[in-house]
Amino acid sequence: MEDRIVIIPTYNEKENIEAIVRYVLSLEPVFHVLIIEDHSPDGTADIVRRMQENEPRLHMIERSGKLGLGTAYITGFHWALEHGYNYIFEMDADFSHPPQELVRLYEACTTGADLAVGSRYVTGVNVVNWPMSRVLLSYFASKYVRFITGMKVHDATAGFVCYTRRVLETIDLDAIRFKGYAFQIEMKFTAVTLGFRLVEIPIIFTDRTQGTSKMSKGIIREAVWGVITMKIRALFGRIKKRKNILP
Repeated sequence: MEDRIVIIPTYNEKENIEAIVRYVLSLEPVFHVLIIEDHSPDGTADIVRRMQENEPRLHMIERSGKLGLGTAYITGFHWALEHGYNYIFEMDADFSHPPQELVRLYEACTTGADLAVGSRYVTGVNVVNWPMSRVLLSYFASKYVRFITGMKVHDATAGFVCYTRRVLETIDLDAIRFKGYAFQIEMKFTAVTLGFRLVEIPIIFTDRTQGTSKMSKGIIREAVWGVITMKIRALFGRIKKRKNILP
């Protein structure tokens, strides 16, 4: 059993899924892949099942519908912990997160970090193919998070992350509230509040060229109000470690 697994949530990713899986599985050191598939009508799951016939490192959990990014990752985290993985990654299916940088995230978590974030903004603005309005929204969202929470993270909404097993065992995953991009903020804020060391690794983020974005106004509203809610909960001591940590 290798100890690295990359969780990739999918919904209508038939244009990207085979290429991204093959790229991740080609890397050294060896990575496994777990697809969390939300009943894509475009046949994404069929492609993954075909690939699984000859690839034991590829796993898939199929869900009944589009249940949200946060719940997809929580499902994947539980599965990865139960199956003994020590380094658990989040990554999008659309190549916006450069898969070769998984290696640097892993190296950061083997040299002192508890979680490593692939950051678009730690060395400036490293985003390709986004309209300026989207860049400004994302950039100032992270500034807003830093201001409200006091968390010293340049890219709080980043979804390209490596968690060590200890972090995910300690966080009460079932108490994580948010489902959209606020989930990414909540996971980082919870980890930092519990005393874990977060480092940011600079990456170049390239907008998808295949498939469609899942961003919506509802996701943005959740993030704006969610940050304030998280800060209030922390002030009242409501962010706690999981009571029964796995051995």
